[in-house]
Amino acid sequence: MRILVDGDGCPVVEIVEKIAEEYGIEFDIFTDLNHHIKVDYGKIFVVDQKYQSADMEIFNFCRENDIVVTGDYGLAAVVLGKGALVISFSGKIFSDNNIDHLLMQRHQNFKWRRKTGRHNSHKKRTKADDLRFAEELKLLIEKNNLSNNNENSRKI
Repeated sequence: MRILVDGDGCPVVEIVEKIAEEYGIEFDIFTDLNHHIKVDYGKIFVVDQKYQSADMEIFNFCRENDIVVTGDYGLAAVVLGKGALVISFSGKIFSDNNIDHLLMQRHQNFKWRRKTGRHNSHKKRTKADDLRFAEELKLLIEKNNLSNNNENSRKI
């Protein structure tokens, strides 16, 4: 298991870094040339500034049981198809059960913004948001570890 972070505009890099180090999990951040991220633990992969270049690199790098941290529903959908676990910057767990609805909602919102020219502004991130994200990420890691341990014990 690795944690792969969509680093373009990611507000939780420091939280993920701390948790990855705490659990001893490989931690990789993917970002384009416009973002300057520094970490003490983990690796940073810098990609060209092309449309979806960081997302494509994550998709190509991703394996089953990796945890992907992203706010991009499209990226979430394709890595779920590879058997990865996905969590948003707010701590929402993406799954096969909710991704279709989220993609449809994104499409409807796009159509509404195109029609009206308006969009909702984002709320300022709070400490409570950071705590919720950290708790959900830890739960996802522990659930994934438990699931992998059960599979390994069945194979013996």
